Amino acid sequence: MSEILTKSRARNVFYGGSIFFVVVFVAMTVQSHRHIVQTSTAGMELSDAVRQGKHVWERHSCINCHTLHGEGAYFAPELGNVMTRWGALDDAELAYEILDGWMKAQPSGIEGRRQMPYFEITEEEMRALAEFLRWADQTDTQNWPPNDAG
Repeated sequence: MSEILTKSRARNVFYGGSIFFVVVFVAMTVQSHRHIVQTSTAGMELSDAVRQGKHVWERHSCINCHTLHGEGAYFAPELGNVMTRWGALDDAELAYEILDGWMKAQPSGIEGRRQMPYFEITEEEMRALAEFLRWADQTDTQNWPPNDAG
């Protein structure tokens, strides 16, 4: 009586299955990359200022208090749509001025409210951070956050 699954058949199933799933993985990776580049971030160019703003965001650990597109802490407001809420989405100078004024007014000193610490940020870094927040606001988040307040 012969075996149903011989060594050579088992080897062929293993190699054939491995090759099949590697091809599927590569195809899904390519599709995901295309979707991210062409659809998700199509609202605004990823400029040097946006990159610098992301570095400012990371260096000052803004994510430890704020959320960005639902990721991060829930101590402070969601910032994924802050430029839309401020009406500065299409105006880089207005975005900078509002953000700069807000950051310079912190901490507000109002008793009973959560306070944002004061950060030593240069004008160039503040402009870059404003650009990063404008870029994040123009990312296709498929209607996230679910409300205007973030």
